[in-house]
Amino acid sequence: MDRLEQLTPGNASQNEGVSEFEEAGIQDRVMEMNPDWSMDPSGDLRQIFEEDVMNFKKGIVYFPVRHHSPACSYHVKNVIESYKPEIILIEGPESATPLIDILADQATEPPVSLYCTYEQDGERSAYYYPLLSYSPEYAALKLGTERQIPIRFIDLDFRHQNRTEEERQVEASLQDETLLAGSEFMKRLCDTFHCRSFHELWEKLFEIPGTASTTTVFARNVFTYCTLSRLCYTDHELALSGDVEREVHMRMQIAGASRDYKRVLVITGGFHTYALLQRHIEGNAETLSHLSLPKKSTAAPHQPFTLQKENVMTEKTVVSDPAVTDHQVYPMVYTFAEADRLNGYASGMPYVNYYQMVWNEMQKHSTHPFHRAGLSFLAQLTRHLRNRNEAVSTSDAIEAYRMIQGLADLRGKREGGVFELLDASLSSFVKGEHTLASDEPLEQLARMLTGDKIGSVAPNRLSIPIVEDFKKHSMVFKLNLKVTAKHQKTLDLYAKPQHRRLSQWFHCVSFLVPNFAVRQSGPDWVAFKDMSLVRETWSYSYSSRIEARWIECSIYGGTVQEAAVRKIEQAAAEIPEHHSEKMVELLLQACLMGLEDMVHRLFDGVKAALLLDGSFLSLCRTLNVLNRMQQHTRLLGLSPDIRLPELIHEAFDQAVRQMLQLGHTHPDEHALITQSLKLLFMLSTASGERYDRETFRLHLDELLADNGLPAQLEGSCTAISVGLGNRSKEEIVLRAKGYMRGTPEKMRKTASYLHGVFAVARDALLYDDTLLMELNHLIAELPYEDFISMVPELRLAFTYFSPMEADLVAERVAKMLETDVEELDRPPVDEQLLQSARSMDQALREEFAKWSLT
Repeated sequence: MDRLEQLTPGNASQNEGVSEFEEAGIQDRVMEMNPDWSMDPSGDLRQIFEEDVMNFKKGIVYFPVRHHSPACSYHVKNVIESYKPEIILIEGPESATPLIDILADQATEPPVSLYCTYEQDGERSAYYYPLLSYSPEYAALKLGTERQIPIRFIDLDFRHQNRTEEERQVEASLQDETLLAGSEFMKRLCDTFHCRSFHELWEKLFEIPGTASTTTVFARNVFTYCTLSRLCYTDHELALSGDVEREVHMRMQIAGASRDYKRVLVITGGFHTYALLQRHIEGNAETLSHLSLPKKSTAAPHQPFTLQKENVMTEKTVVSDPAVTDHQVYPMVYTFAEADRLNGYASGMPYVNYYQMVWNEMQKHSTHPFHRAGLSFLAQLTRHLRNRNEAVSTSDAIEAYRMIQGLADLRGKREGGVFELLDASLSSFVKGEHTLASDEPLEQLARMLTGDKIGSVAPNRLSIPIVEDFKKHSMVFKLNLKVTAKHQKTLDLYAKPQHRRLSQWFHCVSFLVPNFAVRQSGPDWVAFKDMSLVRETWSYSYSSRIEARWIECSIYGGTVQEAAVRKIEQAAAEIPEHHSEKMVELLLQACLMGLEDMVHRLFDGVKAALLLDGSFLSLCRTLNVLNRMQQHTRLLGLSPDIRLPELIHEAFDQAVRQMLQLGHTHPDEHALITQSLKLLFMLSTASGERYDRETFRLHLDELLADNGLPAQLEGSCTAISVGLGNRSKEEIVLRAKGYMRGTPEKMRKTASYLHGVFAVARDALLYDDTLLMELNHLIAELPYEDFISMVPELRLAFTYFSPMEADLVAERVAKMLETDVEELDRPPVDEQLLQSARSMDQALREEFAKWSLT
């Protein structure tokens, strides 16, 4: 006899059932967790089930399920057809009841989800309520709608769980099954049945034998196992998880429906069924009295059961929370990848695409749905591996098929399930040792078992305008939103206007919802790299979380472009009025997004910020962005506008006015200041431009007259002054000598000075031996320790030279030292050997001196 039948009361004798519980040590553990539990599980649970759960003679029938279980969906349909309920109550967010027609619409194709958001204590929280085509809740929605049976959701819309700050930032599931899967009872069962996980246990005990069982036997098994899992937790643990609060609310909804309807069908997670039974309402009320729960509402106990949405969160909610505001529920698409428990989803079955195929076979009344699903996936996997030139033969596939059947027989299963398919594929398709290099068959099978399908929601009055606008533009640009796989678009920015528009739209979308599209290559406007490239490559991927982010963006506007404009306006309003750098970044962002009207408005903001900005570095960064924009007006699609050159001149003048503050800056800023001075120098010498060069020269002279000017800035200012013709080239060498032949403290700053010089004028070393000779003198005279400490800065200074220029310097050094360049490439002498030679040389000199030898 199957072990499930032995452990489940009613399919073996009562004594046999108790014996199995005792043998596994499960009953002792349940009683240990709940000392007040004195009943015999194998007897009393059966009586409770027959009298209160699946008693068709009573006005309420409870059907316990596991979320996203094909077998549960199969039997839910049987119950609806046989019981013919007058109303169906489903565990789901109560205020979403008006959305049931949308979910059950023929144009809605699962996977879909309800997205529930609310503000609580000033913080935003969100939950998903996913529905697959084989979810018991969705099967009930579809069949109930077809039979014109009223359907209502009865669960709370929000949770009072004790969640950490990090958990609050992540959208959770309204169908969380963590307690069911993680109970001590289920852990013991996994050990008893030698199952690696709760999912393998569930498939073995419920999914595979599901269609072969009667609906009554199946429901009794689910009720028994879920109830025993629940009994492993204390009342306090259940209250902290939020389950007690939810169950109080659901019991009230059930009681209200039972007053208005004679046959009520209640479909909830099996973990909750025992707590929802009417015989336990009074007892549970006493239990709740000493738990730390929010206050109950004062709604009248016999208030009529209504569907008015405005009453959902007030009159009809048992546990009210005045801190919850701005509560909203939306129907939206969902994906197989997000619904797969192995990807972090907290409820339901893993391997979503696999169980979708099993459900399809069940719908065809197949006697062996798992067998046919496994065979189909084996065929798909074999084809894929062969297409990739993997060494997979027909005999490998046949052996995998045989192994599925053999493992099923060995493990006492009616058919081989997904875990047998995985084990058989590992054994037959992975050659040799299982490593990362040989894991392709299993990785591909895992992708196939999960699937990449995205659902669709029927057009409805609750459609979010910005979501519809996003999808409309995606269709115009021929983007694939039907599967979750990553897609790529390569755009020719100059040759094709449509590609240019798509690039602008991608920038708009990325500004609002960063995770949808990512630029892989092309001009980098943040770092100003690869600006000569004429093509952009973007990767994009759609999911329900992307749609959820669009729903959140609806506060900014009804279209993607409107939302981008509004968000930029909001960001501009939050920038301090003297931060020109931040304002010009928004201007550049608006240009990339093609928001021409917004660009003109931001010109005014940048100009106002320039007049108030007192930071030299901020002004120079603003100047750099404006200058880059002017260089790439065609790429940005900017129309000829006199305002951009005017802004560049204004930024230049403001930066020059702030130069005198550079003598007292932090060393960490010197490298950036050097690059900023170089930018001013390049612009001031540009042909055809009218910049205030005279003020720039005067301020350079004032800085160079300051004895406290940092060495690196002195080097760059000297080189710039020479470049402007204010000073002769000899001054670079004279100032270098002042460092190289000065005090030890000043000598140590030589590398910093050279760093500043080389950043602006590398030719000072390339074509004049004077500075090179002075540098050679310095290196020869420096004490060993000082030289070692100076090496990193010297290396940094020479990074400005290209490899060809470095070779030219090496040739001149070799000539100066009267040697060959090849000698400079030889590896250095070992330090220990050098020290030993020096000691030996010193000893010889002393010995020669004793004998007066020369």
